[in-house]
Amino acid sequence: MDPIRRTRPVTAVELTAAATELLTQGFRLALVAAHDDGDVLRVVYLFVAGRPDRRTELILTVPADNPAIPSLARMSFQAGRFEREMLDLYGITPIDHPQPRRLVRHAHWPEQWHPMRRDAGPPPEFAAAGHFPFLRVDGAGVYEIPVGPVHAGLIEPGHFRFSVVGESVLRLKARLWYVHRGIERLFQGRPADAAVGLAERISGDTSAGHALAHALAVEDALGVRLPDPAHRLRALLVELERLYNHAADLGALANDVGFGLANSHAQRVREELLRINAQVTGHRLLRGAIRPGGIALQALPDPARLQELADDIAEIAELTLGNSVIYDRFAGTSALRREDAEALGALGYVARASGIVTDARLDHPTTVLPVTEVVATAGDVLARYTVRRDEFAASVTLCRKLIDDHHGPLDVREALPVAGAAVSGVGIVEGWRGSIVHRVEIGVDGAISRAKIVDPSWFNWPALPVSMTDTIVPDFPLTNKSFNLSYAGNDL
Repeated sequence: MDPIRRTRPVTAVELTAAATELLTQGFRLALVAAHDDGDVLRVVYLFVAGRPDRRTELILTVPADNPAIPSLARMSFQAGRFEREMLDLYGITPIDHPQPRRLVRHAHWPEQWHPMRRDAGPPPEFAAAGHFPFLRVDGAGVYEIPVGPVHAGLIEPGHFRFSVVGESVLRLKARLWYVHRGIERLFQGRPADAAVGLAERISGDTSAGHALAHALAVEDALGVRLPDPAHRLRALLVELERLYNHAADLGALANDVGFGLANSHAQRVREELLRINAQVTGHRLLRGAIRPGGIALQALPDPARLQELADDIAEIAELTLGNSVIYDRFAGTSALRREDAEALGALGYVARASGIVTDARLDHPTTVLPVTEVVATAGDVLARYTVRRDEFAASVTLCRKLIDDHHGPLDVREALPVAGAAVSGVGIVEGWRGSIVHRVEIGVDGAISRAKIVDPSWFNWPALPVSMTDTIVPDFPLTNKSFNLSYAGNDL
């Protein structure tokens, strides 16, 4: 299904008006990608809207010796964060940015080292520096609680600083990017047909989602069209990924309020789903099946078994919410208002729990799918729990439909053509956390010259501290799990 595309070069003077026009028309800013073309730097602003699928790129070129762009931060919170990222990685200055603080760069990064520039060279010696400028909240009875960046268990590194009175949170600041790996730089120079393994490892629990977004971007750039059954097999894998992650978190949320029995049964369901994944693709995390130009499955899941697991999850959720203590802990806790979710650009089940209708399977479809949309309105932990409970059931129904309707081969391979010229493409996928966006540029040599990746966690992390306002400190683990954001997906 072909989207409506538009590419528009703009000058610095025209940028603000062009962006305002698109936002007014209902587009959202999905991605901002800087490119080092030698003498100039190119900045691509990707705006998308759904139903029908529309994609518009604004392209601004600035000189490499003094790169500066007009800031869009005052009209778009998301734009302000993308601009801070470009300032750190490319040295592009956003003029009139209200908060031009470091985002990716930690205090020990050298000031004038911008690792995504062509002439960056090897990283210079890193050195200890001053403290991160956290905003302090002062007043009678106010104190700070620092948590992290090293946590107990297997959680990834992130620093959380609470300003509290008693147990009530006045402000929460999250500091991330402790595991920044330079993923986008690692894509550069890889053949277009040989980078999907890297995409699968952007965020380990979203291997299928990122692999598919990458594959769609490459296919979009090279003009590759797959038959509809191949798109439906790919959709099946993304749904299987949604299932095992939702099952795990429904149990973990119960565990965070002391209901270990529900967690034990939910983890049993997760293990069953991982074994199904291994039967379908040969890998428990669904790796190795999706590639640019194709899909390869070893078998289809048993639809009756999937329905049995859906029934199990429904019973686990009923037992969980039937406990009045658990229900009271969930209800009203860490509510994210719809207007805040919209302003922050929240995606996925976080957005849907706050009443926002968003789903890339319908907004940016590759094939027609009978998707059942699930939406709540309260925006609290309970809403995020029930949305994921209902999405599990809807996803099993979709999986069964995809399995029953498939009668063709399980291995589809289309050869990737030679580009012949520099080309670019975009892939958009509704992963289990929300909309994933990949944009690639491929040179005449068939190698990727630039890849930009946006995991939904990039948009949802700022919503977590907002939801914690006026929430008590002991509810932070519960709130954090109800969002379940990826550190690795954010810290590219």
